[in-house]
Amino acid sequence: MRTLRNGRLDLPESVIAIGAFDGVHKGHQEVIKTAVEKAKSSKAASVVYTFDPPPRNFFQGVQILTTIEEKVERIERMGVDYVIVARFNEWFSNRRPNEFIHELKRLHPNEIMIGADFRFGKNREGNVALLKKYFPIHVTAPVCCKSGELISSTRIRQLLSEGDFQTSYALLGW
Repeated sequence: MRTLRNGRLDLPESVIAIGAFDGVHKGHQEVIKTAVEKAKSSKAASVVYTFDPPPRNFFQGVQILTTIEEKVERIERMGVDYVIVARFNEWFSNRRPNEFIHELKRLHPNEIMIGADFRFGKNREGNVALLKKYFPIHVTAPVCCKSGELISSTRIRQLLSEGDFQTSYALLGW
């Protein structure tokens, strides 16, 4: 696997999973696994596009579940070809949505995997509908645990703050 930190990547064909992927929990694993499988079946490169720090940490100061090194290591174990780590800072948060779209075009995606609430660009102006104008998009359904509750980084942080390490570790799946 090749990791790029704020580097330029041009690919003839790819399948991309985009997200903060903080914790690389079971829900994230499903998104990434789907991207890897689709990339293999179409003989394209699998790419995970993620952020350091996660946007919620940058804007709201929330606890980070995994360091960038841990995140990249977990993603690598899933068989991904490339990880793009964008430095999420003031400059990045002020990018216009079309700048991000232009960057994605260089990867020639067959498909992009995102969550239904994915937003990007300055003031979160970019959304799923905008991406669909340029790329084939697969909006991943939420992943729930056995009890039917949504698996999310926010929920895992809450469980950790309550001292429920067993449930939080089960949702992380590592």
